[in-house]
Amino acid sequence: MARVEKKRKPATPTHPAGPLDSLMDEHLTALRVRAYSEHTVKNRLVHIGYFLQWAYEHGLREPVEITRPVLERYQRYLFYYRKKNGEPLTFRSQHARLVPLRVWFKWMTRQNHILHNPASEIDLPRVGRTLPKNILSPQEIEQVMMQPGIHPADPLGLRDRAILEVIYASGLRRLEVVNLKLFDLQLDRGLIVVRQGKGKKDRYVPIGERATAWLQKYIAEARPQVAIEPDDLTVFLTAEGEPFSRDHLTWTVRQHIVAAQTGKVGACHLLRHCMATHMHENGADIRFIQQILGHEDIKTTQIYTHVALRALQQVYAATHPAAFIEKQKAPQMPTETPSDPTAEELLTVLDREADEDREE
Repeated sequence: MARVEKKRKPATPTHPAGPLDSLMDEHLTALRVRAYSEHTVKNRLVHIGYFLQWAYEHGLREPVEITRPVLERYQRYLFYYRKKNGEPLTFRSQHARLVPLRVWFKWMTRQNHILHNPASEIDLPRVGRTLPKNILSPQEIEQVMMQPGIHPADPLGLRDRAILEVIYASGLRRLEVVNLKLFDLQLDRGLIVVRQGKGKKDRYVPIGERATAWLQKYIAEARPQVAIEPDDLTVFLTAEGEPFSRDHLTWTVRQHIVAAQTGKVGACHLLRHCMATHMHENGADIRFIQQILGHEDIKTTQIYTHVALRALQQVYAATHPAAFIEKQKAPQMPTETPSDPTAEELLTVLDREADEDREE
């Protein structure tokens, strides 16, 4: 399968640098000092960059020229903006472009670069939640899994099957899949260690017998055919022996979902969403699904008590459709599970993640 890279949005402004650009750079440096991930910093750069380009086109150069009416004009611009395909920005996308501005101007006020925060009273778009359109049924998931061709002479089919199985089994984010290393796999314990996931947090994620079997087969038979020296122990490699980019991984997964002819579209996040939905439909407590997905408590900013790893594995085995190679009677779930968040809240976070992926 040939490597195809989608062009990413430019992360650098196309207008001449000015005082606002300098303050943006200073703000991004402050985020790095506070241990924000490069992924987050890059997103802030892109979203603030959109505003700076708009401001430059409207003759705005100095921080004091940015007032509340100016920001309201920019908000209206986002509302009426049309993409190349003629579609408007979703309210989630508009929200995603405005939030970094609020944070930036709050920072400028605290650092005494400006006397008043013009973004403090900006009303952000209300972000609703729509029912997922493209959730695959367990039967459709099986159709997708059958798409990669498994041939001894072609390691890529086996690699792709292992990728599909791992994402659906574990619900990993695409960046977490890209960054996965061989030493992160504790397959004898039925676990994957996700290091420095979203929010720079480590976590254990259960992985079922079936995904484990395909992953072991890929590592033993296919990976040695594409790995090159020096080997940095990245699990999934391209045909050139290099780690995947996020876009390449998305393209690879999407091709197999399209080939399955289910009439539904999506890629890595779709499999993550399906995993959460299927486990919930089979009775898994939302808190356990949260833990697997790497979500913080949705209702509060306080760090929630982590569920016991053994209980997490029991719930996974009892509710994930692909937990075992052979279908068998599911083990009984723990009788006591902490349950605060709702399914709607969980799906709202998943939807927001999908929009963030599209914004990158």
